Amino acid sequence: MSNKTVRILDGGMGRELERRKAPFQQPEWSALALMEAPDIVAEVHQAFINSGAQLITSNSYALVPFHIGEERFASEGLSLADLAGKVARQAVVSSHHPETLVAGSLPPLFGSYRADLYRPEQAESIATPLIQGLMPYVDLWLAETQSLIEEALELHRLVKALDQNNKPFWVSFTLEDCEATTIPTLRSGQSVEHAVKQMASSGVSAILFNCCQPEVIEQALHVAKQTLIQLEHTHIELGAYANAFPPQPKTATANDGLDALRDDLTPPSYLDWAKRWQQQGASLIGGCCGIGPEHIAHLNQHFSSSEAE
Repeated sequence: MSNKTVRILDGGMGRELERRKAPFQQPEWSALALMEAPDIVAEVHQAFINSGAQLITSNSYALVPFHIGEERFASEGLSLADLAGKVARQAVVSSHHPETLVAGSLPPLFGSYRADLYRPEQAESIATPLIQGLMPYVDLWLAETQSLIEEALELHRLVKALDQNNKPFWVSFTLEDCEATTIPTLRSGQSVEHAVKQMASSGVSAILFNCCQPEVIEQALHVAKQTLIQLEHTHIELGAYANAFPPQPKTATANDGLDALRDDLTPPSYLDWAKRWQQQGASLIGGCCGIGPEHIAHLNQHFSSSEAE
C-alpha cells in the first residue's frame, strides 16, 4: 500500500467561502452560503477542480440541527441536501473535467470533535434526509470528521439500507491532536487500530484521517496500513486531509468559532506531509479546514508529475 498512485481530493470549503466573502457566520457556518449564495459554493467547487482535485465534496457538512437548528432542519434539511448535491454535480458538469467525482459529505451529526454528544436514538432521523437528498448526485459517500466508531458504523448501515446502487462508502476519522503518544487515537479516545478493524469488517472502500494536524496523521496511517495487512484487507484504500488549525483542546467543538490558522502550512510544507502520507500507504490526499486551492494545485503538480516519470 505504499507509493500507490495518488488521487487528489479537494480542500476546505468553509474557509474558502469566508475568503470569498460569502455569507458566513455562526451557527450556520458553511450552510449559510448554500442557503443564500449557492453560486459562491459552486465557485469554490470549480476552484478546486481547476486546481487539480479529482474529487470534490458536497457542501453538506453543516446541514445538521447542530448548525441550522431543529426547526430549519425539519423543514429544509432534505431540500438543502438536494441543493448541495446539485451544486456539486453542476460544478463538475460545467468544468472541463467531467471525470471529477462527487463525494456526498456525511458529517458528525451532533457536532464535530464531540463523541460525547452522540445520540444513537436520533442518528437515523438526522442522517436519512441527508442521504436521500444527496443520493441522486454523488458517486460515493464520505462520512468525515468522525470521532466515534459507533457513529461511523451507523452512518454506513443507513447508507447501505438507503442506497440501492451500493455506491462506495469512505470513512474519515479525526484524531486527537497530540504528538507525544505513539498510539494514535480518535477524539473519542478509541484506538485507530480498533477503528480500522471495525470499519474494515463492515465493508468500507476507504479509510481516511482528516480535520486534525498533519503531524498526527502519519502514525495513524502506519497503524492503519499494518492493521489492514494483518486483516488481509489491503484492497481498502487509505487517505488523509489535514486541517491548518493549531492543536485543538479536548473540549473543543469544530466550528464553534473562527479558529486561527497556522502560518507554517504553506503549499510546499503541506506537500512535504503529503509525501510522508503516501509513503505510509495513502492514495487519497487532499485538505481540510484552511487548506485552499493553492495547496491542492501544489499537490496535483507534484503527484501528477511523479506518475508521469
